[in-house]
Amino acid sequence: MSKAETRIEIRYAETDQMGVVHHSNYLVWCELGRSDLFRQLGFSYKEMEDKGLLAPVTEVNLNYKQPAHYGEDIYVYTWIQGYNGLRVSYAYTIQKPCGTVCVDGTTTHVCVDKDTFRPKPLRRVMPELHEVYEKVKLAAEVE
Repeated sequence: MSKAETRIEIRYAETDQMGVVHHSNYLVWCELGRSDLFRQLGFSYKEMEDKGLLAPVTEVNLNYKQPAHYGEDIYVYTWIQGYNGLRVSYAYTIQKPCGTVCVDGTTTHVCVDKDTFRPKPLRRVMPELHEVYEKVKLAAEVE
């Protein structure tokens, strides 16, 4: 299965007065990981938008386990957890280089028409992306 690895150097602006990463930044880092995975699969969000398709977040679930701090590097691992033709779920593990998991979780996105925000099957607008997601889904079922 395709899994993207994204390195993040924690910046001071992402932390609170104690140097601990503010919880909202993990969601931003999930987006960075998701974008990297998308590029790794051979696509770009710009390409998707140019074809009239958006993929807004409909659900977020993040589990905070250990804090990350200013000056540390962390890694965001991102992969496709599920896909049904309309919705795609991504899973994330955000961890320190030593392997300590700071956050894990998922986001779910639905494919919609850019102008109407009505759901739109991916196979109609980007059949090549639909095919990649289907392959990834089948590979995950085998594991």
